[in-house]
Amino acid sequence: QVQVAESGGGLVQTGGSLRLSCAASQRRDFIPFPIGWFRHAPGEEREFLAAISRSGSNTDYAYSVKCWFTISREISKNTVYLQMNNLKPEDTAAYYCAVARSFTQAATFTRSTDYDYWGQGTQVTVSS
Repeated sequence: QVQVAESGGGLVQTGGSLRLSCAASQRRDFIPFPIGWFRHAPGEEREFLAAISRSGSNTDYAYSVKCWFTISREISKNTVYLQMNNLKPEDTAAYYCAVARSFTQAATFTRSTDYDYWGQGTQVTVSS
């Protein structure tokens, strides 16, 4: 079982930045699984944003955010980050972190169905 918790959301003005954190914890020795970030705005479908492999050597981004968002991981802290720059009102959504129970070192996953564990989400609101 993997516990997932997001943090770092909040209210920011257009053009501002936020860094979201995803902490993954396990009962036994921590295994760095692939992690992805998604967001869900009211009335919209859940949207893939970024993914990172077990080692952090591979990343994948949605085309709409690849110039502005950066995913990274700090394995020693069991934490994955999503740095978001140049935020716009349309980025307003609940942001979710998810863990895929995969042992493939270089794998990244873009489909929500590939993920096994999800956090409760953190709200990001961008004011105009």
